[in-house]
Amino acid sequence: MKVVLFCGGYGTRMRGQIPNKPKPLVDVGGHALMWHVMRYYAHHGHTDFILCLGYGADAITEYFQEQGAEVLPTISTGRRAQSFLLPDDENGHWNVTLVDTGIDTSIGQRLKAIETYVDPDEMFLANYADGLTDLPLQDIIDCLVRKPASVGALVAVKPTHSFHYIRHDSDGTVTGVESSTDIDVRINGGYFVFRREIFDYIGEGDDLVEQPFHRLIGEQRLLAHAYDGFWRACDTLKDVHLLEEVQRKGKAPWEVWREADPDSLHEHAATAGAPRGLAGVSPAA
Repeated sequence: MKVVLFCGGYGTRMRGQIPNKPKPLVDVGGHALMWHVMRYYAHHGHTDFILCLGYGADAITEYFQEQGAEVLPTISTGRRAQSFLLPDDENGHWNVTLVDTGIDTSIGQRLKAIETYVDPDEMFLANYADGLTDLPLQDIIDCLVRKPASVGALVAVKPTHSFHYIRHDSDGTVTGVESSTDIDVRINGGYFVFRREIFDYIGEGDDLVEQPFHRLIGEQRLLAHAYDGFWRACDTLKDVHLLEEVQRKGKAPWEVWREADPDSLHEHAATAGAPRGLAGVSPAA
């Protein structure tokens, strides 16, 4: 199954902290952030990648060139694109196609721009390319397979950053304060599986979540797969440092390609002050 990675954003919450580097190339434990995401998918047998580039496109292209990747023929679609064959010890190689989808393009339009590259596959995977997880990938695929009328499924996770919800009445008097870690609220974890029908729901100028997802919701054709195991978005320098700290202490939970070490995972779960969702290792709901 092809894997679409959205790698074209500005990464504004990271800029200024890690200069001259697009967020997918931010170093986490000696490898680019996007490498960790790609390695996760490759471990699950999905090694055909389509990267939607924008900001920092040249830097990402240079990254693959520096990895000793072999240049391959590329589909001609009128967009600047380049394909590589990247060696991989576990899976033989990765097929990586880089497509320049524009600097200020929304995620919905980036996805629409690479429709030709996923054709004629019935289903494909997609990812924001800035979050790490130990999610059993087949679980979310099966979630969509079991409901053939649905068009997409996303991973729904607990927020990792603690904040407080405020309840108040019409005159502003606070009636309640609840921690985000204590209430049953979930956010979009950025791991998706789609049927190719998703392209029919993306109109001109649409983003992905704001318009297409609402159309799917209206038709009851979008699924959420709740997951309470390890998940962490990498949005800030603090997130980078936290992930590297977890990695230094032993097996990082997202490194599912390494031999399982339950003791190491439970050690992470007991780490004092670890945000909920970072240390959790419970099975999917």
